[in-house]
Amino acid sequence: MSSDERVVLERWACRASSAQAVALRARIVLACDGADVPPIVVVARELRIAAYTVRKWRRRFLADRLDGLVDEPRPGRPPTISVDQVEAVVFSTLEEIPKNATHWSRASMADRSGLSKSTVTRMWSAAVLELALPARSSIARHSSVFAHHAPSG
Repeated sequence: MSSDERVVLERWACRASSAQAVALRARIVLACDGADVPPIVVVARELRIAAYTVRKWRRRFLADRLDGLVDEPRPGRPPTISVDQVEAVVFSTLEEIPKNATHWSRASMADRSGLSKSTVTRMWSAAVLELALPARSSIARHSSVFAHHAPSG
């Protein structure tokens, strides 16, 4: 791993505004780096994920480097707003104070970013959900607890 790749991976792993999936992939690759590469099962145990997941992202990094860690394009309409724009809005919201105000309003952030007010609202809503509910899968894990309470038919 080059020093430039390490810097990018550390930024992806630590930045709060990074997608959590990309942050996890970065942590996996960083954990697998070094003179003595730890066994996959050790990395999986430390990160509390499946060994298959470690193996998958380690292979993708070795094959495609940093590009292998980014999600592949999905079918459907391509996004019109870049990831950089989203990160800029979320970062500004959390880290900067607007002039002559105590906090960002929807309109002031829209004016600053050049995006519509509704777009800013959607970005803020998504960021709040990501920060407030990082483990959405916990609902699925606990759903079996409620399964026996379902009405029988």
